[in-house]
Amino acid sequence: MKKLVIIPAFNESANLASVIADIKTNAPGFDYIIINDASTDNTKEVCEKEGLRYLDLASNLGIGGAVQTGYQYALNEGYELAVQIDGDGQHKAESLVKLETVLKAENCDMVIGSRFIDKKGFQSTTLRRVAIKWLSGLIRVLTGTRITDPTSGLRLCNRKVIAEFAEKYPWDYPEPESVTGLLARGFKVKETAVEMRERQGGKSSISKPLSAIYYMVKVSLGIMIEAIGGRRKK
Repeated sequence: MKKLVIIPAFNESANLASVIADIKTNAPGFDYIIINDASTDNTKEVCEKEGLRYLDLASNLGIGGAVQTGYQYALNEGYELAVQIDGDGQHKAESLVKLETVLKAENCDMVIGSRFIDKKGFQSTTLRRVAIKWLSGLIRVLTGTRITDPTSGLRLCNRKVIAEFAEKYPWDYPEPESVTGLLARGFKVKETAVEMRERQGGKSSISKPLSAIYYMVKVSLGIMIEAIGGRRKK
């Protein structure tokens, strides 16, 4: 079974070598592809120097566009499973084996690694936890499914979801919107407990009260649109 790790990277040159080393050591059955989202640092140079596999985007597409590029690559190259890992080092490659085991055992379409089930490891910032709790409740109201960690970027999906995301994927804050769309269209989504590290570089987009409010309003609207649109396509 061909399995791919998609690593969106914008100015992650300091973290990429350790992220790839972690995959090779703890998830050797997975291939990987780095999506260099027109980084302004030396991300491209690090990839070339270290011999890392990467795609170089000509212009910055943002997290959604970069991840969708990864899904398009996975679809075109015949991968049966694809998983997103953030380029900032917070996701542990050892979790990938667990995600794959759950996906097969539960016969589901996507498995999300949640830091809030066992509440071990880094639990995110206070503002982000408030936003996550709100979004989790909203998704449950709209879809009937409880997702404890809807903003988690650690998500393993099967070939059907790869095809869905290769065709259409939210661009701005994609994780909560895309999982809502899948649930509304009848895909089976599960969570499993994982431990995450504190990000090894960069900073959260929800680091101030105003940014948290903006995030919750914008993503809430996106979730509602995905839920309505998903029901129409179902």
